[in-house]
Amino acid sequence: MPTLRSSSSQLHSSSSPSSVSSPLRRALGTGPRSLSASSSSSVAVPCDDRDSDQTSEGDSESLSAGEGSDFEDNLRRNVKKRAAKRPLKTTPVAKRPKKGSRVVRAHGQKESEPPASDLFDAVKAAKSDMQSLVDEWLDSYKQDQDAGFLELINFFIRSCGCKGTVTAEMFKKMSNSEIIQHLTEQFNEDSGDYPLTAPGPSWKKFQGSFCEFVRTLVYRCQYSLLYDGFPMDNLISLLTGLSDSQVRAFRHTSTLAAMKLMTSLVRVALQLSLHKDNNQRQYEAERNKGPGQRSPERLESLLEKRKELQEHQEEIEGMMNALFRGVFVHRYRDVLPEIRAICIEEIGSWMQSYSTSFLTDSYLKYIGWTLHDKHREVRLKCLKALKGLYGNQDWTARLELFTSRFKDRLVSMVMDREYDVAVEAVRLLTLILKNMEGVLTEADCESIYPVVYASNRALASAVGEFLYWKLFYPECETRTVGERERRQSPRSQRTFFHLLLSFFVESELHYHAAYLVDSLWDCAGPQLKDWESLTSLLLEKDQNLGDVQESTLIEILVSSVRQASEGHPPVGRVTGRKGLTPKERKIQADDKVKLTEHLIPLLPQLLAKFSADAEKVAPLLQLLNYFDLNIYCTRRLEKHLELLLQQLQEVVVKHAEPAVLEAGAHALYLLCNPEFTFFSRVDFARSQLVDLLTDRFQQELEEQLQSSFLDEDEVYSLAATLKRLSAFYNAHDLTRWELYEPCYRLLRKAVDTGEVPHQVILPALTLVYFSILWTLTHVSGSDASQKQLLSLKGRMVTFCELCQNCLSDVDPEIQEQAFVLLSDLLLIFSPQMIVGGREFLKPLVFIPEATLQSELASFLMDHVFIQPGELGSGHSQEDHSQIEQLHQRRRLLAGFCKLLLYGVLEMDAASDVFKHYNKFYSDYGDIIKETLTRARQIDRSHCSRILLLSLKQLYTELLQEQGPQGLNELPAFIEMRDLARRFALSFGPQQLQNRDLVVMLHKEGIRFSLSELPPAGSSSQPPNLAFLELLSEFSPRLFHQDKQLLLSYLEKSLQRVSQAPGRPWGPVTTYCQSLSPVESTAEANPQGYPRSKKRRIEGPSRRHREDISASQEESLQLNSIPPTPTLTSTAVKSRQPLGGLEEMEEGGGSELAFTQGQSLLGAQRLRSSSPQHFQTPLNSLRPGLGNRLTRLSLMEEDEEELEIQNDSSEEWQGTDKHSSPSEHGLDLLDSTELNTEVSVPKTDWKAG
Repeated sequence: MPTLRSSSSQLHSSSSPSSVSSPLRRALGTGPRSLSASSSSSVAVPCDDRDSDQTSEGDSESLSAGEGSDFEDNLRRNVKKRAAKRPLKTTPVAKRPKKGSRVVRAHGQKESEPPASDLFDAVKAAKSDMQSLVDEWLDSYKQDQDAGFLELINFFIRSCGCKGTVTAEMFKKMSNSEIIQHLTEQFNEDSGDYPLTAPGPSWKKFQGSFCEFVRTLVYRCQYSLLYDGFPMDNLISLLTGLSDSQVRAFRHTSTLAAMKLMTSLVRVALQLSLHKDNNQRQYEAERNKGPGQRSPERLESLLEKRKELQEHQEEIEGMMNALFRGVFVHRYRDVLPEIRAICIEEIGSWMQSYSTSFLTDSYLKYIGWTLHDKHREVRLKCLKALKGLYGNQDWTARLELFTSRFKDRLVSMVMDREYDVAVEAVRLLTLILKNMEGVLTEADCESIYPVVYASNRALASAVGEFLYWKLFYPECETRTVGERERRQSPRSQRTFFHLLLSFFVESELHYHAAYLVDSLWDCAGPQLKDWESLTSLLLEKDQNLGDVQESTLIEILVSSVRQASEGHPPVGRVTGRKGLTPKERKIQADDKVKLTEHLIPLLPQLLAKFSADAEKVAPLLQLLNYFDLNIYCTRRLEKHLELLLQQLQEVVVKHAEPAVLEAGAHALYLLCNPEFTFFSRVDFARSQLVDLLTDRFQQELEEQLQSSFLDEDEVYSLAATLKRLSAFYNAHDLTRWELYEPCYRLLRKAVDTGEVPHQVILPALTLVYFSILWTLTHVSGSDASQKQLLSLKGRMVTFCELCQNCLSDVDPEIQEQAFVLLSDLLLIFSPQMIVGGREFLKPLVFIPEATLQSELASFLMDHVFIQPGELGSGHSQEDHSQIEQLHQRRRLLAGFCKLLLYGVLEMDAASDVFKHYNKFYSDYGDIIKETLTRARQIDRSHCSRILLLSLKQLYTELLQEQGPQGLNELPAFIEMRDLARRFALSFGPQQLQNRDLVVMLHKEGIRFSLSELPPAGSSSQPPNLAFLELLSEFSPRLFHQDKQLLLSYLEKSLQRVSQAPGRPWGPVTTYCQSLSPVESTAEANPQGYPRSKKRRIEGPSRRHREDISASQEESLQLNSIPPTPTLTSTAVKSRQPLGGLEEMEEGGGSELAFTQGQSLLGAQRLRSSSPQHFQTPLNSLRPGLGNRLTRLSLMEEDEEELEIQNDSSEEWQGTDKHSSPSEHGLDLLDSTELNTEVSVPKTDWKAG
């Protein structure tokens, strides 16, 4: 394979770093300049031929030892110094200094501090032309090479954010490593930001200007200084040393500069390769001429130029070798993800621009290994680099080995947790599918297909394109005539829809075709918008489609019409777009006109064909939602409107399913717009339909009222008629048909006699409900009379009494329907209805009586707070039924909670809801939490009393069931403690605002615990005394002074209770321990905010000793702190005290800490007064690592703050979760995803 060769300009490198002299030291000399290795890392390539036979392995040790073997075939044993090369004859001369350019001092001038900021400030400002800026520097360099190079070096140092500079004196007396060490000591950054990461508008464009400067520098030097041997070689040596630094800013900036320098050198090498090829063709053409035409002088000139080009290419390849092996091989696995992303992005550009040398397995393996990186940005760069390679079909042959090795990883990345990474993975696999036939197996494709139903639209669309190219494109390929694409044939379109049906039906991955249509919309939009082919398939008699296929095809038709008309994805699919562009809106309007013109004549035919099938008729009726209904008028299509109204009436009369009736009523509602010219015609059709239904209802109602028994057909007919009227009453005002009185008579008979079937009662209840609401809309105007208002109020009260009676019905469906309608009516006619200047509606306000409120609460207990069965896999019919029942119960609970919050019901009734907060948290936790939050916003004090009332009710119920003996050991009591803890957490972190509420809660709880005393002379504890253990869960919310007051209050309350001497009661002891005066976070910071990381540690004073003795009595239920994991190869540190016990001092301590005794705690107190320490397992690492880590802490990123999490903030983190007070070392690489090692600077981690 073609590889890079070592440069003849490089020197022999010594195995000992101390024996290598710095090239920077010779920068001021007059002898030949050469490239050498710094003492911190070797830039020169190995000189032993044996290295070429080694293979690089995936682990970090083999990469460090033999990284050069993969990038060059032959390494020369004899490496000579490189002399300055004269430029080519065609070399353009550098521009003269522009007016106002910098003045460079001459050799004879006294040396001063280099102008480090001039170049840096110019690049930072990014206002001047970068080429002119580089030309000015070149002019200054030609006048004084040493000063010019010194200015370039200081530019890179300043770009790192370092305030120090490199002086000429440092050049003469210090080596590379010493200079970098000196700059490291001067790197006293005020924050973790440096130019590449600093915020603010002044730094926003710095990285782009910095990269542009490096690119322009190489471009302007490619015919002159690039082959001089001094500036570039020494610059590479400096950047290589800086890239090995422990300072993040040095490492990040120098790696970016080195990689951009490498990219520019690759472009130069590519140009040289092209020049060589051109020179070779010229030479061959000249040599093939006849003896009389051949020019010896031209042959000699071409040979000389070829030799010069060869030397230049060798020198460029030597520089690229130095950069690749000195920087890339180590930094592509750096601990910083930004550095790894830079390396991967640049190697991808090298492969694309100079594929002859770089598109080999030796380089591709680095991208393959990094596909497992834990950070999103790095994985994204890998995939984008590979997309550029797989997109070129000429390169696929070179990618076969890489594909076979990493194909499984690429397929698995479709399920990446980051959506943008998954999208790029799918697009890459689509390119592989297009350009590498047979690589992806059926199993690979089948693992990708389900993602077409993903909620993220970008990912679903990418998989839709993959699906299109895999299944549909080979069979429905569009042929081209000339350069214009011809419309696909009807046969091809039918094939497309048959394949689409086959995929959707046979795969059984989803129930809704709308998501599949949306996924395919971007790539197969023209095919999906071929409504002519779709409708012809549906209307043909010999299409050989099954029932499921017909239903699916209708759903595809409706979905494509909706997508074209509305232009947004279906419900539940997330898209990041805010709106449509003007061009997209124009296409949307045109499509809407086209689909309306095509479907208006065909919709009556479709309804006529599928009128007997409810599953097919309902979606067909929804098509009217997406029509441009004005076309009925403008195109004179009234005859098709008449046919549609006829079919609509037939469908309504024929079906009683709720979905069909709702779709029909809504379709008629869309047509009944007074603005349409055909409104009178549609209104007449609506009146005819309602007259038909009303007459039928009146006849059937008389039969029902006169007879005590009806057969099944009569019951079904009456129920169906009521359902049709109810559906239309929901969308249309049917007040003039006066349906309230007959329905009320029917319901009154049902309540009085119980002879009316429940199938009839349910729609009758809904009819009366809609009748009341439509009447309310009529009287909502200010001109309503008092008589109308009182009449409506009477109807509403009468209906509420009917619903109240239905709450005790034997049929659960009737009970739930009555509860829903009753809760809605009570909310509508609550005191809220007069808000907003509608005081004239005050006579309609209705407040339910206590009996009705009690029945609503009882219904809630019997129908909502019940233990459901366990769910299975979720795919069985029983599981779906349980899920629907859960949704219904959630609707019931939400209706009851709204009545509480709007003041319809007494707020004390909320205790019936709050006491189930913990037990039913998985089912109703979000509803109850929102209710609790809103109730606290309404009245904080009342809400606190309700929480206490909930605990009292639960405790009293348990006491009556189990008795007072061993009460606190029962599982139900433990659940109550968990509920009390959750209630305490609901107060939030603002303890000062809740101070009086928590104290009041404690006092009332103490009074309740001692409200019932034991018999006189008995030493048994009061029956309610165990309630103190529930109160102890609220003790962390108290301040120190309040704890003392409550202890005194408890002591006074206990004086009137007889107690056996020497045998204190357990609940009292537990409660007293929770009130121990231990200094808490809240006391030190009354506002409830987290403490500062740095705090003063008191000495062993009297106050300190009191805290120690008090802390032994405290028994808050906190999880113990997990041990700190050992230091990993990422070298990310956590600032922790030795022993990991300082957390005891902050949070009140854990149970584990209290069991260790006073001596251990006292020793910890004394130890915590010293500065913070690192907990470093030195025995598992090399000697001297502790010192290096200490130095690393001064230079690396800002350490994780030691966060002491207050108990009060646990509500936001979830109950029973206690965060560790310190952030453990971040695991850079996920063991389940990444198999490669991540490198940190070699000075710390390189194997000896």
